[in-house]
Amino acid sequence: ILASILSSTGLVLLKAFLTYVAVLASLNKFVFAPMFMKRYKRKQLSNTDIKDNQYLHTERNNQKYNSLQFVWPESVNRPALNDKPVIFTAIPHGAVPLGITCYPVWSKLFNDKLCHWTCAPVVLKLPIVSSFMKHMGYIPAKAKHIVDTLTKKEENVGVVLDGIAGMFRSDKNTEIANIKQRKGIIKIALRAGVPIVPTYGFGHTSLWKIVVDPFGILEALSLKLDISLTPFFGRWGWFLGPPQRVPLCVALGEPILCPKIDEPTQDDIDKYHSQLLQSYADLFECHKASYGWANKKLVFV
Repeated sequence: ILASILSSTGLVLLKAFLTYVAVLASLNKFVFAPMFMKRYKRKQLSNTDIKDNQYLHTERNNQKYNSLQFVWPESVNRPALNDKPVIFTAIPHGAVPLGITCYPVWSKLFNDKLCHWTCAPVVLKLPIVSSFMKHMGYIPAKAKHIVDTLTKKEENVGVVLDGIAGMFRSDKNTEIANIKQRKGIIKIALRAGVPIVPTYGFGHTSLWKIVVDPFGILEALSLKLDISLTPFFGRWGWFLGPPQRVPLCVALGEPILCPKIDEPTQDDIDKYHSQLLQSYADLFECHKASYGWANKKLVFV
């Protein structure tokens, strides 16, 4: 009897969730998208001009809603990064890393190369969502796709380095970055001979309240399936609702200049990974007080 009740309850919840998502998608497609497309004098998303798509209405309003600001060191000013593609590595993920969604910044500010952000491959197979993300230039977070974008297309790549695991790392007094063993991006950068620019999203972990079960079941399932299965709540306690209206500051650190090494050794990878961690630590300490987090610490796990 208990199993039957749980099964029925689960089915009702699933139907309610799917209905809720469908309503939100419909509101965006038939109300908000046409309204803002008209305001910005665009009829539809382009199938060829991704840079133009990156000015989409949702991203424009995200930046206004969260008073998004960018800060960066002089070392990444033009023409420092003009000649080569760049890998921007952003942390922390949070529920949704809204700071990265000011897409034109990554494609136009530091050089003129289109920036492709990465996401879990399964996301690019989901209905509705996949079409939107492909029009923004997203590519699967797989080594082959990243390398091809850097070397064949000679375009920038953005990676949320802590990935799905970063959603489950939160603490009131500490920012936890799950990147201590994330060394694959270093190997890619060395093989391609491109610089890495560490990027920190101050405020990412405050945008939504993420529900984390004490047994780690949701985290294990999310990592296994390569897609987030954890519920989160936004402003006014709204399930999957708008984020808290907190200011965001996206801070860039000193670039890691990776030489081109066709077959990097583990020592090579460890050397430049240590530089990446140090650059993150330095940029966090440099900007945390200005953001209002003077007493917070950044911990790598």
